[in-house]
Amino acid sequence: MIKDRSLCLENERIDDLECNGFCIIQDPSFFCFGMDAVLLSDFVTVKNRAKVVDLCTGNGIIPLLLTAKNKGEHVTGLEIQSHMADMAKRSVVLNESEKRIDIINGDVKNVRNLFKRESVDTVTCNPPYIVDGKGLKNPDEPVNIARHEILLSLEDVIEAAAYLLKPMGNFAMVHKPFRLAEIMSLMAKYRLEPKRLRMIQSDYEAEPSMVLIEASHYGKAHLKVYPALNVYDKERNYTKELLKIYGKE
Repeated sequence: MIKDRSLCLENERIDDLECNGFCIIQDPSFFCFGMDAVLLSDFVTVKNRAKVVDLCTGNGIIPLLLTAKNKGEHVTGLEIQSHMADMAKRSVVLNESEKRIDIINGDVKNVRNLFKRESVDTVTCNPPYIVDGKGLKNPDEPVNIARHEILLSLEDVIEAAAYLLKPMGNFAMVHKPFRLAEIMSLMAKYRLEPKRLRMIQSDYEAEPSMVLIEASHYGKAHLKVYPALNVYDKERNYTKELLKIYGKE
């Protein structure tokens, strides 16, 4: 793929996603995507003809990765920050994916005015992890918004997912393990039944630093817990499983 620099603004760069030739426009002064987005795009179950909505899409990394991996028929990314949504839209054009990806500049708390109820097969989200008022805040507001629940709460995300999903549709999210009890409680409140769960840890001796969870709307109780994914092996090299997820094994 030709990397069209004309789509970039000042200080922006084009990064190779190393997946079917896809690239992404990023600005290092804003919030760039991390491992959590890559792991979520690999973990989520998406049927071939599924319609997907990615909440808190940021620079559009999840829609781009899902499309690059040919997961789903169409993905819509919803992002409240206008500059991030614009960057995501330009990445869609860069990858000639306008027919399969839409980016909407809008608020997760306003989904009822943006989408029809129970109109989506799959919802994904890599949300802010930290409750507002806790933890150190980055003085750069875009990074702050991406990390802290300033503009929305965990409940806002889960309520929006339940509104969007068809019966038996699935919601996949990456989050922090210390909030797992809260996640489970809110999923129960909105009739999202946890079906798959996997912890991510630095190595086999480390405490998990992330959790991947997938739930079914109105699903029956049956949770499958997978072995933890180790990022590093004993020699502090990336594990073969992680490299495979990144398309390098």
